Amino acid sequence: MTVRSREASDGGSKKIARYPVALHESEEGFCVWIPGLPGCVSQGDTEEEALENIADALRDYLEVTFDNLAQSGVKARAIEIAV
Repeated sequence: MTVRSREASDGGSKKIARYPVALHESEEGFCVWIPGLPGCVSQGDTEEEALENIADALRDYLEVTFDNLAQSGVKARAIEIAV
């Protein structure tokens, strides 16, 4: 995974992260998931749509994860790594 900053359209800095995804094509389209993040799964009619959908699913997954940690009283931090 690579995390870097780039200029956001609103003038601020936006973090960019890379996650490996797994894709499976079937007669119904594409199923996509992020190995190592249980339940972070999506789908799409095309590969491009599936990748857009998994990006949305990942944002939601991370938001819910941080919210759940905060509600439980556990300290949570985001880290930046380059691999």
